[in-house]
Amino acid sequence: MLVVGIAGGTGSGKTTVVKKIEEKFPKEAVTIIPQDSYYKDSSNIPFEERQNINFDHPDAIEWSLLIKHINDLKNGISIEQPIYSYLTCTRSKETIPIIPTKVIIVEGILIFCNEELRKLMDIKVFVDADADDRLARVILRDIVERGRSVKMVLDRYDEILKPMHLQFIEPTKRYADIIVPQGGNNNVAIDMLTKFIKQNINHIK
Repeated sequence: MLVVGIAGGTGSGKTTVVKKIEEKFPKEAVTIIPQDSYYKDSSNIPFEERQNINFDHPDAIEWSLLIKHINDLKNGISIEQPIYSYLTCTRSKETIPIIPTKVIIVEGILIFCNEELRKLMDIKVFVDADADDRLARVILRDIVERGRSVKMVLDRYDEILKPMHLQFIEPTKRYADIIVPQGGNNNVAIDMLTKFIKQNINHIK
């Protein structure tokens, strides 16, 4: 099994990179493990307080469960991946059954912050993008998918996203084996990464 970590700032194009890689393999060969599924359940606190959760801080992630699930998959054990809702800031009672595959892609803004998780990765990729481009994508995404107003998104960017990016996400670029500039638009880098995975996929169990 080859474990690929794909990190980068919010709105950098990580998901686009992951999708473009996934499209180049048979469906049964690749499994995507999103960091977002492992945010801590907040059903024990009032809904109003949940709106203030800082999703860009490492403390928001249940690292122990994510690490356990990656280890289980590496050992050939199926897992039950959590389902997390940004609208309610809670986990669903339902889960997604995930079986081990030849390639596991772990994707998320904070995945390189945890040393134990990094050690489970065979290759680490940081998707880089200009801050203005990332902000534009965040505005569009949060309005469409998360029901936020432009003002809410901009306030959150100034108060949380930008400082958290500088403190926790940008510094983890140094752990990357490959840096992909221009996000999901860099087809040359994506093709090179795909080629690397394909070269290694036949040599792994």
